[in-house]
Amino acid sequence: MKASFTKYTLQFKQASGTSRGILHTKETYFLTITKNSKKGIGECALFKGLSIDDKPDYQEKLQWVCDHIYYGKEKLYEALQAYPSIQFGVEQAFLSLESNDMFTLFPSVFTKGKAAIPINGLIWMGDKAFMQQQIKEKIKQGFTTLKMKIGAIDFESEIALLQSIRNQFSSKDITLRVDANGAFSHTNALEKLERLAKLSMHSIEQPIKAGQPEAMAKLCAQTPLPIALDEELIGVFTSEEKKRLLQTIQPQFIILKPSLIGGFKGSNEWIKLAKQQQQIDWWITSALESNVGLNAIAQYTFTLQNPLPQGLGTGSLFTNNIIAPLQVKNGTLQYHTTSHWDFNLEK
Repeated sequence: MKASFTKYTLQFKQASGTSRGILHTKETYFLTITKNSKKGIGECALFKGLSIDDKPDYQEKLQWVCDHIYYGKEKLYEALQAYPSIQFGVEQAFLSLESNDMFTLFPSVFTKGKAAIPINGLIWMGDKAFMQQQIKEKIKQGFTTLKMKIGAIDFESEIALLQSIRNQFSSKDITLRVDANGAFSHTNALEKLERLAKLSMHSIEQPIKAGQPEAMAKLCAQTPLPIALDEELIGVFTSEEKKRLLQTIQPQFIILKPSLIGGFKGSNEWIKLAKQQQQIDWWITSALESNVGLNAIAQYTFTLQNPLPQGLGTGSLFTNNIIAPLQVKNGTLQYHTTSHWDFNLEK
């Protein structure tokens, strides 16, 4: 058995704004395992500035994995606790190697093209006109759940945008989620949540910066609007630490990004612990992976049968994404069996 990795730079079709800045490119890494005549592929989707494993020795660690691939999936996973995106790539690559079809990791009616996954339409940050344009496009495309990133333009303009949606569509017609990426301060967060709640929001992701468990716990106890933890889960490695975090904060939701929390195994552990804490629900979101990682996340997500709209609509963001059978249609992610994979890294 041999392994190698390849760096690949995804190019955004248009600059995408978050509260952490404007994104033009996104680096990722593909891990390839070969055994006899079979090949397995996984994506190690490092997210610079966000991933806990954004470290200078990242490529050295990937090379270490390749040099020790004979350890096998379980032993490698345990040794990579501080590198959750590599853990996820290892999980994918071994599942891919074991599969009859390199890109079918979790066979289901989804991969047979007979079922779809409901997803939210993502509204990126930008000026008011740009965000209005995106909202119109997503509604036209059939999305009934919209997720708007907030915290980049002034709050009054963001409230006005959300109000404009509510003026046209009730909460029965359009579900609204917002993602603050930690943009609010703990002193003004509750006031802002109260104003957002009046617009019948579904939830808000990470209203204040991660790493303030007591402040977040107080906010979750007082909030009129359900709070979903996102960045808060990054870098929480052990089962005991995860359990303590959920018990301390008692959020209404948690959001799972497999590339940032240790892949399928890490996600499963969070889900199990969330079920043990009453009232904590969850959904799964991609973290700007290529279609290789997105495909793995989507197939895994479908097996969990969570009825909430998931955050898996990121495949069309890049000009040079890997060509895949994944397609967003009528507010859902679908797998088109008549389309084919083209794993070409020369684009």
